[in-house]
Amino acid sequence: ITNLCVIGGDGSLTGADIFRSEWAGLLDELVRDGQISEEVARENCRLNIVGLVGSIDNDFCGTDMTIGTDSALHRIMEVIDAITTTAQSHQRTFVLEVMGRHCGYLALVSGLASGADWLFIPESPPEDGWEDLMCERLGE
Repeated sequence: ITNLCVIGGDGSLTGADIFRSEWAGLLDELVRDGQISEEVARENCRLNIVGLVGSIDNDFCGTDMTIGTDSALHRIMEVIDAITTTAQSHQRTFVLEVMGRHCGYLALVSGLASGADWLFIPESPPEDGWEDLMCERLGE
């Protein structure tokens, strides 16, 4: 291995950094076990790693949209389209939860695009009494 491209979030990029820091020791083990020669270890002593943020949360500073966000949003909108038809035909209210650990981007954008009546996002926790307001809205 001479080059590694890692696309992921905290776990993947942290793992890549740990792999980088352990690279010399891993080469030493391979030499010690006779799986590679010292010359091969010297030729491959440098591991080049490129890390690309891939997070459906779209929560990385300095980017317009992280890898994975657009496809996640597209899939959410497909599901909303299907649920909306069913909800209207049965005159029912549906609740949809989307991914977004600490970031409400997917919920916010899909809620705006679909005309959701109620939306919860981590960046703006609901005020006290939200339950009554939501029940009133759903009753309408």
